[in-house]
Amino acid sequence: MKKIMLVTGGAGFIGSNFIKTVMKQHPQYCVINLDKLTYASNTENLKQYEDNRRYLFVEGDIANKGTVELIFDDNSIDCVVNFAAESHVDKSIDNPEEFVTTNIIGTYRLLEATKKFCKGRFLHVSTDEVYGSLGPTGAFTEETAYDPRSPYSASKASSDHFVKAYYHTYGLQTLITNCSNNYGPMQFPEKVIPVIIKSIINKEPIPIYGDGKNVRDWLYVTDHCKAIMLVLEKGKVGETYNIGGNNEWTNINLVNLICEVMDKKLGRNNSKSLISFVNDRLGHDRRYAIDASKVKNELGWEQEMSFEKGIEHTIDWYIKFFKKGNK
Repeated sequence: MKKIMLVTGGAGFIGSNFIKTVMKQHPQYCVINLDKLTYASNTENLKQYEDNRRYLFVEGDIANKGTVELIFDDNSIDCVVNFAAESHVDKSIDNPEEFVTTNIIGTYRLLEATKKFCKGRFLHVSTDEVYGSLGPTGAFTEETAYDPRSPYSASKASSDHFVKAYYHTYGLQTLITNCSNNYGPMQFPEKVIPVIIKSIINKEPIPIYGDGKNVRDWLYVTDHCKAIMLVLEKGKVGETYNIGGNNEWTNINLVNLICEVMDKKLGRNNSKSLISFVNDRLGHDRRYAIDASKVKNELGWEQEMSFEKGIEHTIDWYIKFFKKGNK
């Protein structure tokens, strides 16, 4: 008998890549995809599975108690993987309430339903941003104290604490993963790498916050998805696992690299002239870096995609995407 996995936020960037990983590599699972279909969701990402008997899409909000409980009541859910989240930092600064509702209340609804209906594992996908900002050296470990700096990261930190509390208080089989910046095909175009690519294609200014020296650790999305499956199936209940790319880039160096790759692909030589420095984001963290030794040493996870290949594959995908008239 196949296991039933509830994936929330599965029409988003990481969630849809994760579902593809499950459908292709883990035939023991059927997937129920619960997604609110916000602006950052795209059902086209998983259109190939519309008629697959192992896949069911349900449009709904994780913050809606009735919707969540109905799914659990109607299906024998064996495990939950929670991707559903509002994740854009700038939007959290302009409208924090949506982030509180989805990221905190929504996670609480899922935890309550799991406690009531499901005896299996609950994996909560979080972010390195809960740890705050690093200095020029060091990396976030699972023991790093939380120090969120934006409404987005504060809402994710709160949801992490709820997940841990439900493990300690109620004995739920919870797991948490905190990841670094993901990149790859199918990411919503508001994110930094698609923004850079689109700007270059359209010969428009490439916006860079502040001095461009903020540092991020980049992880290819399918490598992240494979790590999540390892944690779900082999991780120690109640534990947190950091998943990172060991691949730090300043924003300005990342932009320069993408400009060079795209100039070769588009037959140009001046994309760097499009770089435009803009006022820094409020509360902008200076540096993130993940120490992923725990998930590597305990669960045997290894990255498969080099950054050179990953960024070229991503650029190729977006060139086709934007040339089709997508925005």
